[in-house]
Amino acid sequence: MQKIIIDKKYENKKLDKVISMLFPKLSYNSLCKAFRKKDIRVNGNHCKSSYIVASGDVVSIYIIDAILFGKTENSDMSHFFDIVYQDDNLLIVNKMQGISVHNDSTNDNYTLINIIRKNLALPNAMLCHRLDRNTGGLILIAKNIQTLDLLTNKIKNNEIKKYYKCLVYGNPHNKKATLHGYLFKNKKLSRVFIKDTPSKNTLEIITRYKLLSTSQNTSLLEIELLTGRTHQIRAHMSHIGLPIIGDGKYGMNKINKQFSYKFQALWAYKVIFKFSDNNHLSYLNNKVFEVVPNFV
Repeated sequence: MQKIIIDKKYENKKLDKVISMLFPKLSYNSLCKAFRKKDIRVNGNHCKSSYIVASGDVVSIYIIDAILFGKTENSDMSHFFDIVYQDDNLLIVNKMQGISVHNDSTNDNYTLINIIRKNLALPNAMLCHRLDRNTGGLILIAKNIQTLDLLTNKIKNNEIKKYYKCLVYGNPHNKKATLHGYLFKNKKLSRVFIKDTPSKNTLEIITRYKLLSTSQNTSLLEIELLTGRTHQIRAHMSHIGLPIIGDGKYGMNKINKQFSYKFQALWAYKVIFKFSDNNHLSYLNNKVFEVVPNFV
């Protein structure tokens, strides 16, 4: 993330033109995507690309530096991920925030899986699951189809335990709880909604949390996903009145402005393998992989 103060020589120009002048190596596609994702703000407010800047405006650009400065071809891949574990079947990486894991209609080629395939010479690497673009943490990547089939099945059957840490605004009533709800996905709005009772087109969700620490206004929680739905943690926490700090979609803008997080304070920090049978990855059974969240 970069924060710039508009100089007099740039005033009365369109915001997208100014950013292109200041960051000439930023691709046009990446700039357009940032505006679509509302990752560019002026004086704390989301702005369109046509906004006319004024001298003294503070522009916050929530694009990872590797893309902003055109360093995506650099052999230093720490801008995007760290390798946590690797063998002939499996790669586990700690994904940084701000990068999509896979291609979609809104991004360019700078995705986690594309970078791994190219820079690690793993053309057949395949994602076993996903993380939101602005969520960091552990991602399992299969090196062969046998591993992909096995791990996707194990994730579905909850034989791979996934734990997250998140910083929320507010304090929970209970130190730990298992939350049940029903999720409705609105594709047009690109967001989900949580209900307490089932209805048409909803999916059951189960989210378990444990309080790790607390202050007057914030709480650090450990989250275990018992179901894995789109935006489940972010939406479920917001639904019970504990929005994740820095979350521009399900959080509270008024609260987010009080904190300086670049992205939502959510990290997939721990994975535990708990296989119920013997398979070609049995050597990983009961293994624990854990990283330290980097919220800021």
